[in-house]
Amino acid sequence: MEKKGPERIDHIGIAVYSIEDALSFYTEQLHLKLVHIENVPSQGVKVAFLEIGESKIELLEPLSEKSPISTFLRKRGEGIHHVALGVKNIQSRIEDLQNNGVKMIHDHPVEGAGGAKVAFLHPTSTKGVLYEFCEKS
Repeated sequence: MEKKGPERIDHIGIAVYSIEDALSFYTEQLHLKLVHIENVPSQGVKVAFLEIGESKIELLEPLSEKSPISTFLRKRGEGIHHVALGVKNIQSRIEDLQNNGVKMIHDHPVEGAGGAKVAFLHPTSTKGVLYEFCEKS
């Protein structure tokens, strides 16, 4: 059976201190359409999705100082956090990668924004890039 790669770039995650402060650049300067804003307590973030073609830009604001995004902002400041790849059968993909020696942050999918199932690949296995697998129902 031939293995298929991810279907698309679902979104690019960008860490920001404040969605409220960052939004005007994306909506007024880049003229992107705001799709929605929601809190994702399981990930410790507030997110805003903006449409750009078939993909989205996801702004990530920490909900607390303990949020991984808060840690990222302290270390690196605002900027690109991750690239999310749209996949089907996320659990099978996780197992396949692990069987091939790829380190995962999540062994099983967790709930992400919009009810999607997500799992992050560890950047030590991806040449320093944080990738997220994202399966939407």
